[in-house]
Amino acid sequence: MVGCGRRFPRTVPASLAAAMLALALAGCYPGRWTTNYSKALNWDLEGNNAVLETTGRDEESERKRVEFLQALWNEEQPPYRVNAGDEIEIRVYGHDELGVRTRVSPDGSVGMLFLGQVHVGGRTIAEARDAIEKGLALYIKHPVVGVTVLRVDGETVTVSGACEEPGLYPISASTRLADAYALAGGTSKRLFHGITIDAADLEHSLLIRDGKILPVDFQRAIEHGDPLDNVLIRKNDYIFIAQRMESSVTVCGEIGSPQKRLYQAPMGLIETLSDCGWMHDNHWSHVIIIRDGLVDPKMYKVDVDGILTGKCKNVYLKPNDIVYVPKDTLSEYNVFVRKLLPTAQLINILRSNITSFTGD
Repeated sequence: MVGCGRRFPRTVPASLAAAMLALALAGCYPGRWTTNYSKALNWDLEGNNAVLETTGRDEESERKRVEFLQALWNEEQPPYRVNAGDEIEIRVYGHDELGVRTRVSPDGSVGMLFLGQVHVGGRTIAEARDAIEKGLALYIKHPVVGVTVLRVDGETVTVSGACEEPGLYPISASTRLADAYALAGGTSKRLFHGITIDAADLEHSLLIRDGKILPVDFQRAIEHGDPLDNVLIRKNDYIFIAQRMESSVTVCGEIGSPQKRLYQAPMGLIETLSDCGWMHDNHWSHVIIIRDGLVDPKMYKVDVDGILTGKCKNVYLKPNDIVYVPKDTLSEYNVFVRKLLPTAQLINILRSNITSFTGD
């Protein structure tokens, strides 16, 4: 088979097939992946010194995202406005007979002696008080009115998607993203090949406000408790919990049992290598993780020996990662890039169904 002007060898070791495809595709893009592993850039993943990366996150985009969330955090919260369904108490000092405790009707009004229906919906507490005092001034001298919201039902958030109990939930002024997620019961569960898995894909979940998607990282907010991403929820916010597809991690190269494994977070590199029969004796001291697809991939060089000796932290994998264990030579990388091109056989390997793993 011919592509990019090069010929593909007739035989390919099955254990290296997935890695060959990933690296070979890179050879079709000039200027990318044309050097060996040693030229990868240093990359610090939450202080993890085990990882080296060829390309990094767009620092400018991340800076703008953080600035936006910081401005959101420091933003003064708007005053509460009375909503239909709220339970409120209205007291007129010195005139107990005029007081009332009631729910705001769907049209935003409450009934009072002398005044009949008073519209309070959409008004702040102060605005509602002033309107009532103005109306009562026609019947009593210098009325002093107090308005208290006893129960908030009109401030709601919608949580939908892969959560246990999607629906409309009441919120308070202190409700944050993780709180709303918990109100909806957290992630829903489902069976896949006899294995119970979380259905939620937090990485691709969305928080929509006023028709705009906020740059919130659900994983940081919910799994790691990051206060910056755990933003305050406002009335009419829409939270969509994306549904996880049957994502996989492909493990190939100098490994006892090359395979495609169902992704289940948290999925550590060392544990995954162990579950796949561990690395052959002739493996290189570093493992390569290929991430973000094959069209525009990132390559991470991981110091496995450093992790095993306790010098480095373990690395956690993401859905659709390709873990490639090279032989103990750098030249193998250049062979892949310069001489290997995808074939239908390799593409089928990567697109094949995920095999269930139960330790059998």
